[in-house]
Amino acid sequence: MAQVSKQEFGKLRSFFWPVYNHELKKMLPMLLMFFFINFNYTVLRDTKDTLVVTSSGPETILFLKTYGVVPAAVIFMLVYAKLSNSLSKENLFYAAIAPFMVFFTLFVYVLYPYRDLLHPHASADYIQSILPQGLHGLVACYRNWTFSLFYILSELWGSAVLSLMFWGFANDITRVSESKRFYTLFGVGANIAMLISGPTIVYFSDIRKYIPEGQDAWQVTLNYLMSMVVVACVGIIAVYWWINRNVLTDPLLYDPVETKGGKKSKPKLGIFESFAYLAKSKYILCIAILVIGYGICINLVEVTWKGQIKAQYPNANDYNAFMGMFSTITGAVTIIMLFVGGWVIRRFGWGFAAMTTPVILMITGAGFFAFVIFRDSLGAYISMLGTTPLMLAVIFGMMQNIMSKSTKYSLFDPTKEMAYIPLDQEQKVKGKAAIDVVGARLGKSGGAFIQQGLVIAFGSVAVITPYVASAMVLFIAAWMFAVRSLNKQFVALTADGKAPAKEPAPAMAAATNKISDAPVAG
Repeated sequence: MAQVSKQEFGKLRSFFWPVYNHELKKMLPMLLMFFFINFNYTVLRDTKDTLVVTSSGPETILFLKTYGVVPAAVIFMLVYAKLSNSLSKENLFYAAIAPFMVFFTLFVYVLYPYRDLLHPHASADYIQSILPQGLHGLVACYRNWTFSLFYILSELWGSAVLSLMFWGFANDITRVSESKRFYTLFGVGANIAMLISGPTIVYFSDIRKYIPEGQDAWQVTLNYLMSMVVVACVGIIAVYWWINRNVLTDPLLYDPVETKGGKKSKPKLGIFESFAYLAKSKYILCIAILVIGYGICINLVEVTWKGQIKAQYPNANDYNAFMGMFSTITGAVTIIMLFVGGWVIRRFGWGFAAMTTPVILMITGAGFFAFVIFRDSLGAYISMLGTTPLMLAVIFGMMQNIMSKSTKYSLFDPTKEMAYIPLDQEQKVKGKAAIDVVGARLGKSGGAFIQQGLVIAFGSVAVITPYVASAMVLFIAAWMFAVRSLNKQFVALTADGKAPAKEPAPAMAAATNKISDAPVAG
């Protein structure tokens, strides 16, 4: 019985924490780094939406994504690709983090306090008077240009630091066999950060009840939140520095040849040569379609939902408090989904896991749009619930976003990152830069561009919902087709799309055999 209990405990531990004891030196710092990165991601995501939506309206997001975020992402990618040929990987990481620290410090102490002097209200009023009403979101980008810049830099944090820098680093130092156990667990650190950042956002957004009358409560909230963002940036740099000196120098945990799959790195290419090189790869193209498809579909749903939130919570502090609560719930659900996602990847393989996200988004998105479109005819039933159609639309949208984001973090991100590992170093570095920084932005701006054209034609986000729902279905269908194609290629490259990893690797066998309490490999 004791032996059976020990085996059952080993299986349970393998399910929740499939990590060997000697790997903790590598795993825990990566979890901590991801914690700091996602803490900032959550704070910046919620704060940028609050700044823009409450001051300019949800339509402004459509123009910012197209004419602000995409050009900025292209510039970042070009600079990154250029610097990757001249800087070491470690210095490149520091160079990517520094601009964010400088800007967010500058924003709270200079740009926001002096916004009335910096924002060109008079010229914006004149421009609006000669343009159609459907372009009022574009004019608002210019009118509140400091908020627009904050939005753009906040969006780039997710692409540049979270997707490119962290996952690029993880792909460089993680074996394919380790990725099947580690990658979903990396998300645990990220979503514990959401459980902390969410209540933090709520607390500092409700701070107006504690400050003197006449003082700008939103300014106080921004000061606290951005100060924490800068401190977290310092934490990211410190952990990265420690890993480079204590993990990457340990042959038990890091073998440059093995993590690259034994392939020799191809010569470094120029920027345009890199694009030509990647354009010839069907494998890279399929990854790009996944990323762009997710970006378009989630954006089609989110902008409609954020319009509902603004109508329900017009005050910036109230809006941000709601978003903080949303982030907290998302973090809790995602932590559960991460353990389930890891088991799904190990049990059913890459293809099944990668297909789950578009299926979930299709089901929940269709449900949300159906309610928004037909909610007026359900007024009598809604009143019986003691709420309003608007509040119920906000709740439905929140549930949809929680499901889609938790599935993204637990299944979409890990499977996408696993797909990079079999590639050679040239495709990993520059292919990932092109896809994660530019491709992700093109995805979101693509959704914004579709809605932008509809808003110009019909006047507002509220009246274009049926057309947006139809577009979402079409793009999810293309996404599913790309998953099927990529799965065949991934299985062929790894010769292992489903089977559990054989642990430990040959170079680690002697050391691992001495570890009596290692968990059973998933």
